[in-house]
Order: sequence, then C-alpha cells, then structure tokens
Amino acid sequence: MSATPPGAGLRADSSAAGLKAQLDEVWASLGALGRDISDEEWTLQTACPGWSVAAQYAHVIGTESSLLGRPAPQAGDGVAAHVRNQIGGRNEAWVASFAATSRSDVLDVFDEVTAARREALAGMGEDDFSAASWTPVGEADYRRFMQIRVFDCWVHDQDVRDAVGRPGQRSGSAAEQSVDEIVRAAGYVVGKRGGAPAGSSVRIALTGPVFREVNVSVVDGRARVVEGGQETPTVSLTLSSDAFTRLSCGRVDPSVVVDGGAFGGVQIAGDMELGVQIARNLAFTI
Repeated sequence: MSATPPGAGLRADSSAAGLKAQLDEVWASLGALGRDISDEEWTLQTACPGWSVAAQYAHVIGTESSLLGRPAPQAGDGVAAHVRNQIGGRNEAWVASFAATSRSDVLDVFDEVTAARREALAGMGEDDFSAASWTPVGEADYRRFMQIRVFDCWVHDQDVRDAVGRPGQRSGSAAEQSVDEIVRAAGYVVGKRGGAPAGSSVRIALTGPVFREVNVSVVDGRARVVEGGQETPTVSLTLSSDAFTRLSCGRVDPSVVVDGGAFGGVQIAGDMELGVQIARNLAFTI
C-alpha cells in the first residue's frame, strides 16, 4: 500500500478557505437538523455502532472542544463493546458526559462550541494550515486534520439523517471532501482488504450525488490510486456515492448493498469474483 499521490482521484478544495467553508457547511447542517427532529427521534439508534442520534452530537462537541483546548471528561468504568482503541475511548467519555442532557441543552452547547471553532479558524491562514500537527492518522499538518474533521462531521451528519429519514447534504463541498478522504484510503482498501492481485487494475465509478472515477493499480506489490487507469480494467464497480460512503464507513452490511441492492446496489463488470470481494470489504474507518 502507498499513500494516494497528490491530486490522484482527489477533487475537493483543501485550501484554508475551502476547508473552513466545508466545516461551516456541515456544522450548520447538523445544527439545523438537530433542531428539526423530535425528542423521540433524538434517542433513535444510528448505523454508527453503539451510538444514538444524541451520541453523534456529543461526539462532535467533544472533538471540537478538544481542538479548542477545553478539558475532556473523565472516562467511566468499563469499555463498551464498540470501542476499539484509545481514540474511541475518549469519544465515549464525551458521549457519556452528555447522556442525561436534554436535546435542547446539547444543541445549545453544540452551537456555542462550533461558533467558537469558527472564530478560532477565522484567524488562521494557509501557513497555519500547513503547520505540523497531530492527526488521527499520525503526524501531518493542520490541513490534513481539518480534512479529516470535515469527513468525520459529514459522516455523522449522514448517520443522523439516515436514522431519522431526513436525507440531505448528499452532494456539495463537504461531501466532495468526504469522498476524497475515502479515495485516500483506496489503495489500502483495494489492495489489502479487497485482495486485488499483482498486475490488476480496479475502477470505481460513482454515479452521484457525488460523481467520481477512482482508478487503482497494483504494481510491484503495491496498490495505489492513479490518474486515468487502464482502458479496460480487471474489474470495475459502479455504484452511487451513497452506497460507496456507507460501505466505506461500515454503516451497512455489504450483503444488503451487494446482494440486496440497497442505495442502488453495485454493478460489477470484468472479474466478478474480485469485484464482489472488493465490494464486500470497502470498510476502513475505525
């Protein structure tokens, strides 16, 4: 596996201004959505393992509070079954800290925290976004961290929307950045998880609401995203960006999409066995 070369398959604006606008877009979406749903919907379980709608908001509050330098709550006793690592444990502490808080009060905190983050980001320019930073995927720069923040917030917005039946934000700048985040992992997903053999090429075509063509080639034992790709790849997978993002984030049983046609299903051409194997193993998030 290797990192996605700069620009290969990537389309979103990752300038400081672009990332600020994407964060603003997805925070505004989450805030308005939270005010639109009922108290009963607030308690519904989402496709994110172990988390209700309410937990999604607590998580976003927690991460953005940490970026503001605010203290984290103490972790409780025991570890929930869906917690897989230290980051997950910290997330769960924030979720637990808001468990008894009303929807209205949680949303007031959400509005205050995201407003504070907007203010903090407003004073940051390209040099600040290029500064070295810790990120959930290792040492990189602040820009990389904010790309991940857009992705994380957008995915959780979609988690809530799917749970309460309020589709929206399926395209646009934050959705494009979120697809970019999955594209960055496509070499690992296709090569390691999907098991694409040496010399093979894979094309993933997204039919909307986000449109994208992602080409992965396996050369010298490494799968990597490339521009263009083979005219006739070993296998091609055609699916909606809704299906692609849900499969990549582990939000749906692959059988429901591959066999059942959920989110428009997956059309496979070429090596059918390899195509099904890849489609069933797109999940990469923690």
